[in-house]
Amino acid sequence: MAHGQVAEIQRSRLLAAAVAAIERVGYERTTVAQITAHARVSRRTFYELFTNRDECIAAVLQSTAEQIQDELKAAGLQDVAWCERMRLGLWGILCFLDREPGLAHVLVFVAQRGSGSVLAEREAIIHQLAVLVDEGRTGKAGGGCSELTAQGVLGATLAIISADLARQGQHKPLTRLFGELLGIILLPYLGSTTTRREQARPAPSPPPATASPGHPTGLDPLAGLQMRLTYRTARILQGIGSHPGASNRQAADYAGITDQGQVSKLLARLERLGLLTNTGAGQLRGEPNSWQLTSKGQLVTESIHAHVSHKRRAA
Repeated sequence: MAHGQVAEIQRSRLLAAAVAAIERVGYERTTVAQITAHARVSRRTFYELFTNRDECIAAVLQSTAEQIQDELKAAGLQDVAWCERMRLGLWGILCFLDREPGLAHVLVFVAQRGSGSVLAEREAIIHQLAVLVDEGRTGKAGGGCSELTAQGVLGATLAIISADLARQGQHKPLTRLFGELLGIILLPYLGSTTTRREQARPAPSPPPATASPGHPTGLDPLAGLQMRLTYRTARILQGIGSHPGASNRQAADYAGITDQGQVSKLLARLERLGLLTNTGAGQLRGEPNSWQLTSKGQLVTESIHAHVSHKRRAA
């Protein structure tokens, strides 16, 4: 694992921590210190990755939009006609927002109140959606629409979603609005008869989630683990995962550590976290330790690998 891959994981941890901080104290009161403390990432690392808090939150918006896009691609939206793209796309977005309330809050509310990079990212997302909706003008019935039609359709749809989420204590799924919202989108382009027919169709199946198992937001591959991830930690987990039964010296080689006292402390910390177990006789018998990943350590290592692989494919 390269240093850049560890930096990408640190970035993801900061994005997940920003969402958690906003849920806890609100956007206005969220600070860099709160984000780094929750992520267990240093302020130095934060400022190596982001200029300020809002740039981090803008990255949350971008990451969320990319995750939704991945799910919609997995559903095959690119291979169907415009009407079906609108139908499946709307359903997929509503399912995502229901499944990820923290990200829904950031995407719908924080993006509206943000400034600078946050507002710029929101406008970029809306522009992408408007381009997709505007493709409805290529059909026979949509010839009388203009570019402003797509903006109006999106404005109305977002306003309804925002108002619904803002109702305190309701906790009803957004998918129940699917038929009405679909009507708003299709009516200007397809007319009332076709729109009513589309609204009467059964709702699609939920799209497959692209997040890693156990980490629903797909942002933090180490969610719930109270530890800092360093390059050496990642290399040790990766090395022991590939070579079960490694000794302290072999673990040091995997991590590039020459000080045996330092590697012993790191291995002991990972053991206390429940990521490693020592199955060897150890120093009591004068024999080398034999380190293996625990089931928890295996899940974390697989999550890190899956996260890095996903980022490579996305790039």
